[in-house]
Amino acid sequence: MVRILLTNDDGIYSEGLRILREALEAVGEVYVIAPEGERSAISHAISLKRPVRCWQISERVWASDGTPVDCIHLALHFLETPPDLVISGPNNGPNMGEEVFYSGTVAAALEAGILGMQAMAISVVARRNHLYDTAAYVALRIAERMMRDPLPPRTVLNVNVPNLPKEFLKGFKVTRLGRRIFNNSIVEQMDPRGARYYWVGGGEPRFLEREGTDVYAVSRGLVSITPLRADLTAYEELEKMIGWEVL
Repeated sequence: MVRILLTNDDGIYSEGLRILREALEAVGEVYVIAPEGERSAISHAISLKRPVRCWQISERVWASDGTPVDCIHLALHFLETPPDLVISGPNNGPNMGEEVFYSGTVAAALEAGILGMQAMAISVVARRNHLYDTAAYVALRIAERMMRDPLPPRTVLNVNVPNLPKEFLKGFKVTRLGRRIFNNSIVEQMDPRGARYYWVGGGEPRFLEREGTDVYAVSRGLVSITPLRADLTAYEELEKMIGWEVL
């Protein structure tokens, strides 16, 4: 039987996590290790300078006060053998374009890939009224394909699902990352004691709709599937720079 590990950055009590778990239990043995509460935009943080607490909630379900990446490492401690597949999400909102660099959901999948596991991150492209049943259906379909045709080492999938009933999905599209338009929004306020404080990034993200990208696919009702690696090397520039004389 396939052993599947679930985690997320929206917390152990996320409705999406519950629905995804119920859907996957029909095809495998599902384990859950997720943060106790929301850890959105925490990126690839790992708790190196404080202890991480983890407690069991029910059979094969644990909560942690750590980060999503911590949860991947905790899973390797609690499970006798590594899972066959790691699914991170479904995230309450998109993870497209440069948003992948901030996402705890994507980071957990990348960490699983770095540690040698098959993994995907999955996100629902909506800020409210999320159709998690659709995301669970998509996750199940992609998981079945990954088990038949595993990804290369250290490669993971970043999946963005339009917030539509599954019967209205237009299909699946393999894409590259899109481009986000940053507004660099800072909201300055004053607390009751007269000290200033700031909200960072208050605006809704906007994206360039270029053909072939995750943004373009989702805007047309297609599930976007983007293969990712943690290797950030700009290979197209590597050869050009070999002859540089700096010193």
